[in-house]
Amino acid sequence: MFELDLEEFQEVITRAIESLPDEFRSKLDNVDVVIEDYPPRAVMGELPRGGLLLGLYQGVPQKRRTSRYGLVLPDKISIYKKNIEAISSSREEIYERIRKTLLHEIGHHFSLTDGDLRRMGW
Repeated sequence: MFELDLEEFQEVITRAIESLPDEFRSKLDNVDVVIEDYPPRAVMGELPRGGLLLGLYQGVPQKRRTSRYGLVLPDKISIYKKNIEAISSSREEIYERIRKTLLHEIGHHFSLTDGDLRRMGW
């Protein structure tokens, strides 16, 4: 297990977002990325036994937004700091897990399914 302080963890997330190609970054519309220690119990109850959740997208994917989409709270991407740290043995491993988790959840924002993301290596 390797730990980062909250500031460094946030910095890695910021760099991962900044590293996205412009065509993706410019279309991250109405979405907040937050760091939480662990997922809520309600979410954990939906996982297979022993499952470990590193991130979660909650919101309305872009392809499902209609002309009625407006005046809504931002979509939310949660990155679970303690879970990522629990399975990482180095700073570099944490960086890579944050990046992959963030890209995976951003993929959901762009309406990609888990199957789509697996095929893309995310």
